[in-house]
Amino acid sequence: MIRILIVEDDKNIAKMIAATLTMGGYQSVVCDNGPQAVPALNSGDFDLALLDIMLPGMDGFSVLEQVSCRTTPVIFLTAMQDVSDKVKGLRLGAEDYIVKPFEAVELLARIEVVLRRSNKGKKELVYEEISVNLDAHTVKKGEQLLSLTPKEFDVLVFFLQNPDIAITRERLLSSIWGYEFEGESRTVDIHVQQVRRKTGLQNRLITIPKLGYRLESRNEP
Repeated sequence: MIRILIVEDDKNIAKMIAATLTMGGYQSVVCDNGPQAVPALNSGDFDLALLDIMLPGMDGFSVLEQVSCRTTPVIFLTAMQDVSDKVKGLRLGAEDYIVKPFEAVELLARIEVVLRRSNKGKKELVYEEISVNLDAHTVKKGEQLLSLTPKEFDVLVFFLQNPDIAITRERLLSSIWGYEFEGESRTVDIHVQQVRRKTGLQNRLITIPKLGYRLESRNEP
């Protein structure tokens, strides 16, 4: 299982991040200060690190400068929105930079992108007869290759990564089309209907009245 190091001194934020990672199927370990983060990152025991910038003892930038083993990809987490700080973090070798506060779904999406980039993320998702190859961008049901548009593919992947979770239309819009997307929720409904039709998930990808949708991970008795 993917192991992620959380370097965060705020206990509440650390707990929230850990809960989010558990929801995403990841293991996590929390470190609450800079000096302890350096040997943890050098150990090579983690597949990714979420590194806060404002830390006691040593800030996140200094931590990254002290790390001799750069095999663990790092995503900076910070309340600072200064562009110069972002540039500094990226120049030090960070893979990404997320400004607090952030949505759980955004964090999981950024993590998956970085893990895939470093060849550590999941390359295939399987749901009963349906298999999705994330690298090849293909979907099969049994031996049959299904034809999905890029957005339909993204919608299917999102549900497969979040089974048994009620997903609002707004969350789908922000995750698939981006936070700046100004379309109506009808766009979501059309794409979900197409995914259902093409994959045969009419009875499993259910509608939650006045909210959105949920992909059931198993048949109800």
